[in-house]
Amino acid sequence: MTTIKDIARLSGYSIGTVSRVINYHADVSPAARKKIEEIIARENFQPNSNAKLLKQQVHSAVAILVKGQMNVFLEMILENMQKNLEESGEDVNVVFLDEAANEVEAAIRLCAENKPKGLIFLGGNITYFKESFGGISVPSVLVTESAADLGFANLSSYATDDRAASYAAVEYLLRRGHRNIGIVGGSTSNEQGQISSTRLEGAKDVLDKNDIPFDEEKQFEPGRYSISSGYEATTALLKKNPSLTALYCLSDLIAIGAMRAVHDMGLTVPEDISIIGFDGIEYTKYSVPRLATIQQDTEGLAQKSIEDLLMRINYENRPAHHEKIPFRVLTGESIRQL
Repeated sequence: MTTIKDIARLSGYSIGTVSRVINYHADVSPAARKKIEEIIARENFQPNSNAKLLKQQVHSAVAILVKGQMNVFLEMILENMQKNLEESGEDVNVVFLDEAANEVEAAIRLCAENKPKGLIFLGGNITYFKESFGGISVPSVLVTESAADLGFANLSSYATDDRAASYAAVEYLLRRGHRNIGIVGGSTSNEQGQISSTRLEGAKDVLDKNDIPFDEEKQFEPGRYSISSGYEATTALLKKNPSLTALYCLSDLIAIGAMRAVHDMGLTVPEDISIIGFDGIEYTKYSVPRLATIQQDTEGLAQKSIEDLLMRINYENRPAHHEKIPFRVLTGESIRQL
């Protein structure tokens, strides 16, 4: 039977690189990913020895549903959560979902099949929770979105105030003199329940307050939370509106793709286009120029979520709790003063 070591030997890449491809990590070059995936398909490799899938076979574990298979920010929270759960002696079952998937329906199926004792939703669409979460009875926590208004007794939530954080991001661009601002990534404001719609609304709030018009058709380009999508969306936006002086990207991965798109169009950051992202992932410390961003507290989100869930698993009458975790604006080097 083909093993992960065989795939590494046949591809010429390390076991770590092969593992990152299997786990949909973003930090793999397109060439490496393509070659490894071709060998996996040719050898009919079934990664049953992969730690993630082994954890998915554990019954009565704490299940973590991750919304997005290449979301570095959520992976940062996940890593902290796994560490905290393992230190508490808990088995962990990690399930990765596409960012467009219905995470609540996936959780209902998981409860029927594996009977987890608790659920953590890393990312989510509030609309899906409104429609279907009543079918889940185990203690649960929603992370990165607030469930305070939903009223489910078994659902806590810990999140950054995305609307306020977006307001702060665009407000910083305004303080630096920018008035013609584009927004890149996520869904439209009409798609309720998505984090991206909340972030878009926060950006529009501060523009409205300052009497600055915003034409969504000319100043917004939707896209997925990935580097490649950020690249494509930025290219499209700047082609249809070359007068923009600044971009607010709804995630750091989108912003990294945007920076490359700006470069490939013969422009520079921040001299021609200023950029600010959202999340505060590790990569932004090493980008050139260093990316301005909204830094979320990944350790705080992870720790508070785990403590809350384990407490409610062990004490049935403990009520659900909802908390907004503070954020910071990191000014970076990617925004110039006009």
